[in-house]
Amino acid sequence: MRNKRDVYLDNRPWEEALEGWLHHLQTKGALSPGPPEILATEQALGRVTAEPIFAVNSSPHYHASAMDGIAVDSSLTFGASDAMPKQIRLGEKAQVVDTGDPIPAGCDAVIMIEDVHFVEDEAFEITSAAAPWQHVRAIGEDVVATEMILPANHTLRPVDIGGILAGGVGTVAVHPRPRVALLPTGTELVQPGSQLKPGDIVEYNTRVLGAMVQTWGGEPLRRSITMDQWDQLKATITSALEEVDVVVVNAGSSAGREDFTAALIRELGTVLTHGVAIKPGKPVILGEIKGKPVIGIPGYPVSAALTMELFVKPVIYKKLGSVPPATPTADAIISRKMPSPMGVEEFIRVKLGQVGDKFVATPISRGAGIIMSMVRADGMLRVPRPSEGFRAGETVKIELMRSLEEVSQTTVVIGSHDMALDILANHLRRSFPEASLSSANVGSLGGLNAIKRGECHCAGTHLLDEETGDYNISYIQKLLGDRPVVLVNLVYRQQGLMVAKGNPLGIGGLEDLVREGVRFINRQRGAGTRILLDFRLKQLGINPDSIYGYNREEYTHMAVAAAVASGAADAGLGILAAANALELDFVPVVEERYDLCIPGEYWDTPYITRLLEVIDTPEFRQQVEKLGGYDLRDCGGVMYRQGI
Repeated sequence: MRNKRDVYLDNRPWEEALEGWLHHLQTKGALSPGPPEILATEQALGRVTAEPIFAVNSSPHYHASAMDGIAVDSSLTFGASDAMPKQIRLGEKAQVVDTGDPIPAGCDAVIMIEDVHFVEDEAFEITSAAAPWQHVRAIGEDVVATEMILPANHTLRPVDIGGILAGGVGTVAVHPRPRVALLPTGTELVQPGSQLKPGDIVEYNTRVLGAMVQTWGGEPLRRSITMDQWDQLKATITSALEEVDVVVVNAGSSAGREDFTAALIRELGTVLTHGVAIKPGKPVILGEIKGKPVIGIPGYPVSAALTMELFVKPVIYKKLGSVPPATPTADAIISRKMPSPMGVEEFIRVKLGQVGDKFVATPISRGAGIIMSMVRADGMLRVPRPSEGFRAGETVKIELMRSLEEVSQTTVVIGSHDMALDILANHLRRSFPEASLSSANVGSLGGLNAIKRGECHCAGTHLLDEETGDYNISYIQKLLGDRPVVLVNLVYRQQGLMVAKGNPLGIGGLEDLVREGVRFINRQRGAGTRILLDFRLKQLGINPDSIYGYNREEYTHMAVAAAVASGAADAGLGILAAANALELDFVPVVEERYDLCIPGEYWDTPYITRLLEVIDTPEFRQQVEKLGGYDLRDCGGVMYRQGI
């Protein structure tokens, strides 16, 4: 076993690192497709042709009738007109045919049956002449024998299967699927479904990476988990190289005490790059062993998926003799300021929605370990290396993960977080499969400001007016002026202190937050919960600076609940439903009103009418009530109108 720390060899632009790696692999012959496979044509969908495909026979291979009617010698019809109809008797040069029938000898045209008038059983009348070869499919009209149907390096589509079979070709030569070994490494990894203990990490990365490989046309071969031991990992890599075309080691690519991947690749072969200027995914390793690509990718799921996309995808397509399809893009307005460090290209996941005539992109969590940021993402925003990020409202280019048609049917909700919105999103999709709901958690004030900037269809808000004790209206009047809006109630909910099961510290109210040893976790500035807390602390005469953890912030009720449940904090202000979800105890503080503020221009649009229809269903209301801590006495009711 070795206990030597590696260091980043490079901080190269990823394009430069990829180009250098591919060039090296090309010189080693590592990117050439393997020997062709012969498949039955009907089993070759999605495969890439290894050779050109030539027709064995013509299609059609005989002169065929294109219509139901009468096959004739066209010279018999000359002179027919409305003024002088022509009668023809059935015989050798005039025979009844159906679509697809061979054209009889001596005939060279077909008259459609609807243009024929039978004057007796064996004789018919026509009023216009038939042109030679009208309504006849001549031999080879579709495919001519010996003609090339498809070239090499063509990805076979459903229509291609038909064209090949029409040409009489029953088997095709295709490039073999590149075999990609996925080696999960780490003493902390456990298989999905295992009984978890602190420190365990569920090994789902290689399942995700394997699905990506399949999508690109490769064949993933997932190995068992290898512990962080030098000899074991060396044996696993060596064994995999005998079976596959590409080896992917996940993880061990960084510079920790048990990160052996770079040193092992160097010992067994060549390291071209260790460390590229991207975020996330910097500690990627690009190497080659025995003429085969070997790549070490980081363990965090977002980093792993991104580095697979950037580095493994091009290798698979090259080994297939193909090129990756272009990623569709769209311009969008960034909904909030997005700073980014210079010197690295950052890849940021975003939610998208169409608001008015523009698309709005809202950044999702940038953490490299948050797989749900990939699940929820509609697109990817790249921040170039020389840039320090983007300003709120700036137009940016988004690489799409979902079609613009889907995005255009998304109701964009920006503002305060509430678990009822997740239930609303689910029931919306069930009732209207074409529609979806995108919820960005930026706090109540952030939501109203998003309305002001024209970036959402509605905003979740629960802003308490300290002077009147009412909710939301005074803030709307102050921030939105006389802009037409409708305020619709979603829920009333219990806000209180979430504490560990059994309330071991005996926390009875906000006044206990100042006790020594009590660790608090707060919501972000602008959140309605934060405003409520500050109002209550002012009433009690408590200085926020006396609360340990007052400046530690999270963006959702569930994130606060998770911090308490994990022991990272002793208390956090949030809703009862979040406490119930993680089996925490709850100390009630106040019931508050949570509303949806809807700009007037969207009030009668499907974005809102669909939501209101779903809100009114018993199924939605019953599921919200089951969460606990909710009262739906005014759910769907209009609490305030302005300018409408």
